[in-house]
Amino acid sequence: MNRKGLLIFGILAVLAVIAVTLTLADTSWAGKLEDAIAQTPKGTEKGMINPDAPKGFMGIPGGPTPFWFYGILWGIWVGWIFSTVGAFGGIMAGVGHISVFGLGDYAASFRKTSPVLNKLVTDSIRTSNQYLVGLSALMSSVTYYRMGRLVLPLGVALAIGGVAGAYLIPVLTAGKISLKAYVGYFGIIVFVIGAFLFYDTTPRGQEKKKKAKQAAQAFQEAVKKGAASGEIAAQGVRVKSWGLTRVDFSFYGVDFNFNPIWPVVGGFFIAALSAFLGIGGGFLYVPFCTNIVNLPMYVVAGTSALAVFISMITSIFTFMFVKGTPIDFLFVGAELVGIATGSIVGPYTSKYIPDVWLKRLFVILALYVGLGYTLRGFADIRLPGI
Repeated sequence: MNRKGLLIFGILAVLAVIAVTLTLADTSWAGKLEDAIAQTPKGTEKGMINPDAPKGFMGIPGGPTPFWFYGILWGIWVGWIFSTVGAFGGIMAGVGHISVFGLGDYAASFRKTSPVLNKLVTDSIRTSNQYLVGLSALMSSVTYYRMGRLVLPLGVALAIGGVAGAYLIPVLTAGKISLKAYVGYFGIIVFVIGAFLFYDTTPRGQEKKKKAKQAAQAFQEAVKKGAASGEIAAQGVRVKSWGLTRVDFSFYGVDFNFNPIWPVVGGFFIAALSAFLGIGGGFLYVPFCTNIVNLPMYVVAGTSALAVFISMITSIFTFMFVKGTPIDFLFVGAELVGIATGSIVGPYTSKYIPDVWLKRLFVILALYVGLGYTLRGFADIRLPGI
């Protein structure tokens, strides 16, 4: 299948999954939401629902009513950061839903008065995050593939393992995770990954990645010389052999290889953890690709995006169809407009950012967001913007 055919197939697949999900899940989630609202105390105090208040998030009376234009702006940021570094789309989507648009505080207000509604809104946040990063992942992976910056065998191997993990965790955890626990675990994992990758940007960490550095420098030189996009793609990823135990490929004249069994295993655990957190998993796929396969960042973003896209489709379908999780499609739809815009720009701007600075951007975001949500979830301490 040529690249244009791949794009058309991908878009049709997404539309088909969304259509089936909406058709089959609508009755289920409407019933769960109505039951949760009915069980919630009525009144005007915190943790109560005022039936006379205007409907807000998910049609809940008195729920937050985030302005749609702000959703577009935040979507642009989410799409850009994910398509640039191959990660942090889901995390930034989570920051937006939890903190910027106030859904975290809203869910937390029902922790004692209506635990069912608390967990239902939490699941909705998790699934909404995945819608945003899923679209960005689709657009990014297609763009990077056309640019010769996607290692298709690696992305496929990660995705194969990811399907099982993305299905299993929503089945086991939907309706069982409170907002407070979700935020705390979210923060710890992001912080640990950020600290690990910080070491990776130090001189000692860079010493172990001579091949990746060589390929990155060759790519940067081509960009500086103003090579045409077709010339850059021609020197991009070239798969030489694709077998069950070894895949060989090159990027800008530098040879790489890996055993596809390990990405399948890694993809399972990464997708499982990502589905639990309600994010894309790029923040784990990226270190896997840079530290296990030792790839340069210029091909990691696209490869990560492909794996993320497959696991997001699986996880979204499971949350909504199998577990009946409700979504506020009016607001999420506005965010998706921004996602599309940011995801188009990201791949074209990333080639002008040095490889090491792509990692450092990743690290800075990981450390701040991770620390902020760890403190918020377990110590009720908030950093600015978190």
